[in-house]
This record gives sequence, structure tokens and C-alpha cells, in this order.
Amino acid sequence: MPVEAFRRLLELERRLRGPGGCPWDAEQTVETLKPNLLEETYEALEAHSSGDAEAFREELGDLLYVLIFMGVVAEEEGLFKFRDMIQGAHDKIYRRHPHVFGDAKAQNPDDAKRVWEQMKKSEGKEGRASVLDGIPHSLPALLRARRVQERAAAIGFDWDHPDDVFAKVEEEMGEVRRAYHAGDREHAVEELGDVLFAAVNLLRFLNRNPEEVLIAAIKKFEQRFRIVEEAIHEQERPMTLAEMDAIWERAKKDLSGSPKPNAG
Repeated sequence: MPVEAFRRLLELERRLRGPGGCPWDAEQTVETLKPNLLEETYEALEAHSSGDAEAFREELGDLLYVLIFMGVVAEEEGLFKFRDMIQGAHDKIYRRHPHVFGDAKAQNPDDAKRVWEQMKKSEGKEGRASVLDGIPHSLPALLRARRVQERAAAIGFDWDHPDDVFAKVEEEMGEVRRAYHAGDREHAVEELGDVLFAAVNLLRFLNRNPEEVLIAAIKKFEQRFRIVEEAIHEQERPMTLAEMDAIWERAKKDLSGSPKPNAG
């Protein structure tokens, strides 16, 4: 049973932290475990993007272990009780689903998100006068952009149709071109930021994670570029850009039938 497996993992970590346990585990603090939390999170995301279900299962397990590890350490440091952490998570999720456990109505995912944000705001967290408050500034920029857009959309500040977002992306690109050709590079850079923000918005309408989509694009570039590199090494001479472009196009065609990573 999942509950029993969770209990055994928790007891394992308490044993590792206890007398006669692991010296490395015993010396860890919440602060020293922060890099582990970030690393395991990204490894889990990368495993999912690879399409390898077994690797994803393993990395999610590693992430769960680090979360339990941090909870145990936090309890020992007197920050809170482990049980209170679990109970608090349960109570918060239950409270924010009145459309499931109460009288509120949600006919679709957008309705459910709005209910969630309304409940979150009604909890009256100190200093949260805006729905945008509480989004960690330490989030990767693309992910933070999506979170900001989701929060705004939850109260109705959103485009009506994806075509509107396509038009916005094109509008922002036009502003980049005008600023660049006018010689105002600083303004062009600022407008490129708006392009990125609008692109994230479009991906939100397509229900895609911008971080995952960019990772997939980088991986695709790397695969094609490695083929170009191999050709350069085989020729044992510098190649023209036209020659490299021709190899790139062949690589693009050859790899088009390869399995694509899950960017969702």
C-alpha cells in the first residue's frame, strides 16, 4: 500500500539521521539540502521529457525522498512537526476544492483554476494583496512568466482566443524590428522580452510548459548540430556556411522521423 511504503521511507530516513546512522545524512540541514531539492526536481522533469517512464518513476522517487529528508530535518531543527506538514498540505488542498467537497461549481479547468485562486486569496495570507503575490522570484523566468499569466487569467484578465495571442506575438516582433532598424538596441532588447512573454502566453493556450518546450528545442538543435560537427571532422577542413546549412537540412530531414520528447 502507498501509505505503508511512505511510512517505511520516512522511518528509513529517521534511522539514517539517528544514532549509528549515516554520518553524511546526520550532518545535513535544510540549507544544505536546497541544491538537492532543485537538482532532483530538474532530473525528474528531464526524465519525463525523455519519455522514459522507468527513469521518470525513479527520479520522482528521488524527489519524494529529498522532500521527506527535508521534512525530517526541519522537524529536528524545531521548524515544524512532520505530521503538521502532511496535515497542512491535506487541509489546504481540501479547502481549495470547494467545487469538489462543497457547494461551489466548476464546469471546466478554467473554472476550477478561478475557484482555486479565489479560495487562495480568501485565506488572507499576510502581504498578499494581489493574486500575483506569492509567486517565487527564484522560479526560472519562463515558468514564472507562465505563473503570472495563469494568475491574471484566473480573474478574467486573459485573451479570448489563441489568434489574439498569435497577433500579439507578431505585433511584438514588429516592434523589435522597428526599434532595431531605428538603431535603438536597448529598446529592441526590451521588446524581445515582450516577445518571449507573449510566446509563453501562446504556449499556455496550447497547454504546454515553456521550460519543457525550450528544453526540447535545445535538444533538437544539439542533435542536428552534432551531425554537422561530425561532417566537419570527416572533411578535415573548414566548411562554408552554405555547406553546413546543407548538412543541417539533411539532418533535419533524417531526424524528423525520430521519436520526439514529450514537451507537455
